[in-house]
Amino acid sequence: REDLWVREGKILNPEKLFFDEKGSADVQLDCKGSIIAPGFIDVQINGGFGVDFSLATDDFKSGIDLVSQKILSHGVTSFCPTLVTSPPSVYHQVLPQISVRNGGAHGAGILGAHLEGPFISREKKGAHPEHCLRTFEAGAFQDLLATYGSLDCVRIVTLAPEMERSREVIQELTKRGICVSLGHSVANLSQAEEAVQHGATFITHLFNAMLPFHHRDPGIVGLLTSDKIPAGRRVFYGMISDGIHTNPAALRIAHRAHPKGLVLVTDAIAGMGLAPGRHTLGQQVVEIDGLNTYIAGTKTLSGSVATMDTCVRHFQEATGCSVEMALEAASLHPAQLLGIEDKKGTLNYDSDADFLMLNDSLYVQATYIAGQEVWRQDTSGM
Repeated sequence: REDLWVREGKILNPEKLFFDEKGSADVQLDCKGSIIAPGFIDVQINGGFGVDFSLATDDFKSGIDLVSQKILSHGVTSFCPTLVTSPPSVYHQVLPQISVRNGGAHGAGILGAHLEGPFISREKKGAHPEHCLRTFEAGAFQDLLATYGSLDCVRIVTLAPEMERSREVIQELTKRGICVSLGHSVANLSQAEEAVQHGATFITHLFNAMLPFHHRDPGIVGLLTSDKIPAGRRVFYGMISDGIHTNPAALRIAHRAHPKGLVLVTDAIAGMGLAPGRHTLGQQVVEIDGLNTYIAGTKTLSGSVATMDTCVRHFQEATGCSVEMALEAASLHPAQLLGIEDKKGTLNYDSDADFLMLNDSLYVQATYIAGQEVWRQDTSGM
């Protein structure tokens, strides 16, 4: 129960204001007992509101603008637009249209793209189109560059570490400050550990699209309790806490095994925010039935239509963790994963004033970016 001071878009240490400048607040706001929390960061979102980030369209920019605007009401203040496995032509058209930018009244900030595929396993392709999958050829990293066209705005790449020549790719990406995530993979534990030793730091939607946990070879899931993680390094893992992709018991197991690595992601697709029916996910047609999303005509799950605030509430309910822990899984942990925790994901002095007001049930009441209110719950009709 204290005050949060903001100036010039940053969270201010009030001591400086009181003692050095003898100043006081220009504007005071009564938060009426709300929880103030750092803004949410979604590092895996494929689209929403009819916009699909894996479709090369002429109005791609207006599509990304629409999504970044709409997710403010979910408490998301920064995100990584995610592209699922696509033909090279799509990457070449779409990636130049994604630029890293700060958030504001126009919408959530863009931290860079998350490229999920095409260097993934056929057996665990999930909703990714098989005809677009690729392996690493002789000049593995050059192969990846040719496929994507450019890595300028890329922040995360999800690949399958059991692929031949993946080691040099992981090292090259890591060297460039790009986060490597393991996913859509049949890797065993030692292959996963080796990938981490070479720089991988993330697991894409834990439990989904990977070998199930087996006691003699726990696979990628075993990274949560591995003793072969380099000293001083932490492995993070994404979880789609929508009540569908992961049973609440599996959420609890992961959370209890490695709470500090858990990152909530929505994995939301174009159909998020729209009525049930047929929508797209890159090259595939998907069908939304309630909260379930399947590749049309199958029972293969394909992304989610969950919003980030729903995931936070479900996670808190399923695990019984503290409110702080639930909020950190959507803010501090993704910021740490991307190495931006000095600016985002906390309410520490000098960090960006991206924060939320929530009620005790963790429903978002208002969203602020750089200290400016960018969204507020309309209470007139209540």
